[in-house]
Amino acid sequence: MAYVRRILIEPHPMLHKAAKKMSALELKMPLTQQLIDDMLATMHAAPGIGLAAPQIGVGKRIIVVDVGEQPEPHVVVNPVLTEFEGEETAAEGCLSIPGKIGDVTRAQRCAVGGMTRHGKRFALQAEGLLARCFQHEVDHLDGVLITDKASNVRDAVVVPSDSQEEKDAKQVPI
Repeated sequence: MAYVRRILIEPHPMLHKAAKKMSALELKMPLTQQLIDDMLATMHAAPGIGLAAPQIGVGKRIIVVDVGEQPEPHVVVNPVLTEFEGEETAAEGCLSIPGKIGDVTRAQRCAVGGMTRHGKRFALQAEGLLARCFQHEVDHLDGVLITDKASNVRDAVVVPSDSQEEKDAKQVPI
């Protein structure tokens, strides 16, 4: 059974520490598999599209990413990013810095390597939102937050999903 864990909030010191690499033996342990299940549950409950182990107080190099492009979320142990291409600046938020966004410049494309939750080595090419999310989560593993990289950090504006005009329009019979 997966549990939703508490997400650490800035300025928690754990968020500024580099995470340690996972060994193959550690990865096989039931507690590590439980951690991964908990990370996925926590990410989805937040709701978010990515989460790094340090965000829930575990200093290990594990990230989970789900931008909705694949049927299953990505679980990457000891991720390594290479082959950066292009550059794009976009607004980013972070589950550990609620209510704030900032403009962050990242590569448009990158290669992602690492291990699956079962210890199998893999590599993939990521672009767009997926590449941005991988870069954001790997930054967490290195103790880097968006506030360390962002320009124009500001309050996130919550736009209501249904304005009063939209609600009124929906009630008009056609």
